[in-house]
Amino acid sequence: MRNGERIPLREIPPLDFSRFKATLKDAVATGNRIAGLWAVPSGSGYTLYSAILHPSRQTIEVVCSMVEKVYPALTPEVPCLHWFERDLWERYGTIPQGHPWLKPIRFYQGEAGKVDFFRVEGEEIHEVAVGPVHAGVIEPGHFRFQCNGERVFHLEISLGYQHRGVERALTGGPNGRSVHYAETLAGDTTIGHATAYALLVEGLSGSKPSFYAEWIRAIALELERLANHIGDIGALSGDIGFLPTQSYCGRIRGDVLNLTALLCGNRFGRNLIRPGGVRYILEKERLDNLRSRLQVIEEDTISAIELFFDTPSVRARLEGTGVVTAHVAKELGLVGLAARATGLSIDARQDIPWGYYRTQRPPVSVHGTGDCYARAYLRWLEIQESFRFLHQITQTIPEEMAVEKKPYPPTVPEPDSGPLSGSHSGLKDHVSTVELTLTPQSLGIGITEGWRGEIVHVAATDENGKFAWYRVFDPSFHNWFGLAYAMRGGEISDFPLCNKSFNLSYCGHDL
Repeated sequence: MRNGERIPLREIPPLDFSRFKATLKDAVATGNRIAGLWAVPSGSGYTLYSAILHPSRQTIEVVCSMVEKVYPALTPEVPCLHWFERDLWERYGTIPQGHPWLKPIRFYQGEAGKVDFFRVEGEEIHEVAVGPVHAGVIEPGHFRFQCNGERVFHLEISLGYQHRGVERALTGGPNGRSVHYAETLAGDTTIGHATAYALLVEGLSGSKPSFYAEWIRAIALELERLANHIGDIGALSGDIGFLPTQSYCGRIRGDVLNLTALLCGNRFGRNLIRPGGVRYILEKERLDNLRSRLQVIEEDTISAIELFFDTPSVRARLEGTGVVTAHVAKELGLVGLAARATGLSIDARQDIPWGYYRTQRPPVSVHGTGDCYARAYLRWLEIQESFRFLHQITQTIPEEMAVEKKPYPPTVPEPDSGPLSGSHSGLKDHVSTVELTLTPQSLGIGITEGWRGEIVHVAATDENGKFAWYRVFDPSFHNWFGLAYAMRGGEISDFPLCNKSFNLSYCGHDL
């Protein structure tokens, strides 16, 4: 299947488990990657599904196999599945025999964080525990270091402290709340998750948004990428005490968020994307405003970030810190920026394009050193490409001129005359008039490339055309163990820098 399409569940015949495992193993060995592994209770056992992404064909292969509660673990031969199998174990009680590290990652039951941590024995070994409560407004997560002096032998990361039950709440939908759950899966990735949700629903309903709507979605997604990458470089600057770039990037991030507010009235992009299209049009006057403000923001960004990378002490602090090699990144199944920083060309916009990216997309940037410098510098490369891409695609409005297909027809009411409200004053709203009807007994997948990396939404419908089950794989789900690996052999004082260089989502993991 292609991204944003559906297939009947009956067309996914179960494979013998040995063939299922061999299929996954061969897929990884031949340069493909596993976008997801999940299970669905079936009688006394489970149907084990996997989505394999084939970049060379730009397609997704879905395979499944019937397993009992106890089955041979896949992880020893396909290491990138280690986190998935741990999730299945605590979610359903399935036991992957031979899994090397079977312990909770989300704490569906019992006390969060209550687990036997890995320990290094020795007279000079000491433990350092950080969190789960952190200073400021950071979300909860616990980090347990095994150290010899300043040297870190092992870091274990324990998450699962905040359970919002999002996947459970989405089951039985779609309904009036479903899109809002999607928008808040990870608040700093509203556009990424909302787009994946929309792609999924559109595929399951057999609908397609207009090219104009796809154009606006691409603008919003690249603005989201810009805001977060600029903010991250500012945060990295703060971690190494380089205050000029920290101050400038903090302000510039706000300027980019304000451009998203120009699109829909919300700085994070909420209320913009809906299955079938977008809620707001972008007429020439506001498009010209966006372009002129984007030019100013780009000039400010260049001066702030070039100062950062031109400073020898900055480079010295970043280079060689928190190294993850390409081989390890592939073994662990890293995605997005964390993978591209090791030299792997992994980007859903290229590998499984959707919407506007099927016609135009920025080139994929990579950097091969795999250290904090690579993860920082890659952000700068992607910032520059997003600016170029946005300047290119906003030169003219697509000829469709906001002629939306149902359920978002070109009904354009007069803008509010009052002050700024939930409906942004001055924005022209597409009013929903028809609900999308999902095809029963079907499976759909929506994949986008968020600013952290690959976002996967997958669901199946029941006989009534409602979500029988819903799964979400945020890029942080793939990448948290990469942070743990990056700390091996480093100094404990490197942790804030390494942590910020990945900047993973706690809430995106704890669904």
